Amino acid sequence: MTTAAPPRASGAADHLAAGRTRRRRIDNLRGWIYCAPFLLAFGLFLIWPTLYGLWMSFTGTSLAGTNTQFVGLDNYVEAFGDPDVWSSLGNTVWFTVLSTIPLVLVALVLAVLVNIGLPGQWLWRLSFFLPFLLASTVVSQFWVWMYNPQLGLVNTFLGWFGITGPAWLQNPNTAMIAVVVTTVWWTIGFNFLLYLAALQNIPDHLYEAASLDGAGSWRRFISITVPQLAPTTVLVLVLQMLASLKVFDQFFQMTGGGPGGSTRPILLYIYEVGFTGYRLGYASAISYIFFFMIIIVSIAYMVISSRRSVKA
Repeated sequence: MTTAAPPRASGAADHLAAGRTRRRRIDNLRGWIYCAPFLLAFGLFLIWPTLYGLWMSFTGTSLAGTNTQFVGLDNYVEAFGDPDVWSSLGNTVWFTVLSTIPLVLVALVLAVLVNIGLPGQWLWRLSFFLPFLLASTVVSQFWVWMYNPQLGLVNTFLGWFGITGPAWLQNPNTAMIAVVVTTVWWTIGFNFLLYLAALQNIPDHLYEAASLDGAGSWRRFISITVPQLAPTTVLVLVLQMLASLKVFDQFFQMTGGGPGGSTRPILLYIYEVGFTGYRLGYASAISYIFFFMIIIVSIAYMVISSRRSVKA
């Protein structure tokens, strides 16, 4: 014969459960209150502009606020048939290729040289990372003077060897390379720090075991350092590609997209269409085409990362 629980014990348990539920609700409410300022700013400055810009890409909106009628996919159709869009995208991709390779390889070399214990490491770290702290305007103006055909240090240095330097930023054959060099000098410090931190986290016993097996410095670098740095390399590669695809400042301040549009990236063309040509709707359509390209690169990184984690 079973005995029912005493009413007093059942009532106490219900009261305790109700108290826990009430406290949980209060904690949840406090959490939402604390998050409210961020959520408000996130919605006002990211979600709303994103949705409004997407809507604008389907309209004929101009900077003057006129011609806001719905035009459907006309802007996107025009963008895919616009040769300036494709040439700007080509310039952006070409800059990404030219800048990403040295920004990965040179950063790795610099990190390895510092990690092996060169004298005056603080000076090397400071000199490699210091340019990254400068504003883009400062860096651009500094290198504009460096590339000056008559007074610039670059052509002066070449003149010491009897070489007549070109007008770097005015020549379509050298302008892109000049901006790439500027970008590498300016931003390599960030990748350098990522690689240096990763190198210092590699266990020493791996190198000790390889040394006991007779492996030389180059073999240890190829067989231990490079594989151990693979996750960092993937991260640096993707971050650098995304940063290079979104390039704007250097070209706007150093070349203005010239000469002859040879250095005009896609973001500079969007700026020209929207704020010089006053076609905000068309500029929005181009920007969202480019936005989806960025998403594709990001998804590719996620796929690569997930596969590497599964193999690990």
